[in-house]
Amino acid sequence: MIESQLRRRGVGDERVLEAMARIHREKFMQPGDEAVAYDDRAVSIQCGQTISQPYMVGLMTQLLQIRPDDRVLEIGTGSGYQTAILAALCASVYTVERMPDLSDLAARRLRELGLSNVEFLVSDGTLGWPEQAPFDGIMVTAGAPSIPQSLTDQLADGGRLVVPVGGEAYQTLTVVQRRGRTIVERPSIACRFVPLIGQGGWAPATVGDRSPDSSEAGDRPSEGHTP
Repeated sequence: MIESQLRRRGVGDERVLEAMARIHREKFMQPGDEAVAYDDRAVSIQCGQTISQPYMVGLMTQLLQIRPDDRVLEIGTGSGYQTAILAALCASVYTVERMPDLSDLAARRLRELGLSNVEFLVSDGTLGWPEQAPFDGIMVTAGAPSIPQSLTDQLADGGRLVVPVGGEAYQTLTVVQRRGRTIVERPSIACRFVPLIGQGGWAPATVGDRSPDSSEAGDRPSEGHTP
């Protein structure tokens, strides 16, 4: 996975690669799915959601440019895999999930791995976690129709937000950085994520019968990839 799916495709941050080699992806799979944990695709997990393609996890983490003393907000806990990668790279992670069952399962997995620098919240992720702001990095693992103002407001000076932005079907992975009072946006690659549902995202009525956003890229195993 490290060489064929990540390094060869441009994920070269050695700290990110080391974290992804150390955190065993199969620990976050449903029972019986361990054999496909390292496939180059998203894989179904509990609650009708998925765990993202390894490349997408690596790329988004690299784009966040995490430092060891950073405080990072994650919107969409999902399986807890991306959460664990973040926790291995920074001082503290604050992760928000809409679905209580997923949040509880992820918290148990991270405790079993001995990762104690993560705080969990069940809430509307589009609102962030203002009581814990500001954050050095914010990662959003669902597609937003636009960049949520509530999240840019919670960035520290110099902080970075990585978020898929666009329509329901496809988005552009976007890097946002706060520089004093200025917000700078930079597009990365095309991608496909489940809609980000909430006050600062999509309204449930506009996304039909698609699964609610949990987290990690996509409501079907084919999603969470670059298109």
